[in-house]
Amino acid sequence: MKALTIHAAEDIRWEDAPEVEPGPGEVRLRIRYVGICGSDLHYYYNGANGTFVITEPLIPGHELSAVVDLDPSGELAPGTPVTAHPARYGTSRPGIEDRPHLWPGGDYLGSASVTPHRQGAAAEYMIIDRANLRRLPESVPLTRGALAEPLAVALHAVSIAGDVAGKNCLVLGSGPIGLLAIAALRHRGAATVTATDIRPEPLERARAIGADHTVDVTADSVQTDAFDVVLECSAAPVSLSSAVQAVRPAGIIVQVAILPNTEIPVNLASLVAKEVQLRGTQRFDTEIDEAIELLAEDPRFDAVVTQIVPAAEAVDAFVTARDASRSAKVLLEL
Repeated sequence: MKALTIHAAEDIRWEDAPEVEPGPGEVRLRIRYVGICGSDLHYYYNGANGTFVITEPLIPGHELSAVVDLDPSGELAPGTPVTAHPARYGTSRPGIEDRPHLWPGGDYLGSASVTPHRQGAAAEYMIIDRANLRRLPESVPLTRGALAEPLAVALHAVSIAGDVAGKNCLVLGSGPIGLLAIAALRHRGAATVTATDIRPEPLERARAIGADHTVDVTADSVQTDAFDVVLECSAAPVSLSSAVQAVRPAGIIVQVAILPNTEIPVNLASLVAKEVQLRGTQRFDTEIDEAIELLAEDPRFDAVVTQIVPAAEAVDAFVTARDASRSAKVLLEL
């Protein structure tokens, strides 16, 4: 079979890989589409994602749609459309018993966080634990089904914010996660959603997915003390300072995007004066099931996928995914 493998920074190869056979409790998938996300971009361009450094060839990809190729138990027929929960959980710790996605010792598809690395989905075939499989409704195209994982990330971020029903919300950054955060807020009952970006193209996509208002921050300012909930989805340190200014007194900021692993200048003076809560969010737990239901209900999600590129042309795909003016979600076609 063929697989897409990152060997080092800017060294990605569509190459032969060993055939895979399912063991007990496992299913073999025929992968159809894999989304390129921020961590994949970091692995490709930097050879590392934060502190997770590639030390052996890594197959990227944790956003996927596929069909069942072989289920030794016979429960799932060949051709059954599926996606997958990418996490295998570690060992529970006191205080986080109800948050398995935070337990130490787990791993994630397409991640160098452990050695041997957890190989990802950008291959013609992949083995997955049955417990991680999720069926896709027949009404969900496989292109849309590949959005289940990132939509679950956005839904979990909204869960961290708490009850957003009837609240005025702000999404800073209208990249792929920002767009899905807009949809998640609408789904959870937000009264209004305002979205920002520095480019017109992402703002057009934000309006298409459900934003009530958009702000080009290169030309206009975001209203101060105006929003009950702010989701920071851009990863720009200056954007976090903007979030502190935009949120109302006693409001909530959720840092969704992964910030640089370094000292960053952020103005937090108003955080204290306004008694603002700043919360982090990490991946998700069970929200992938809600994400699949939402994908089945709303065809507007198809607009989030802006390019589909053959896996053999991965370099072009990564260049496109890095350019927010050209793309939102880029899918690799296997």
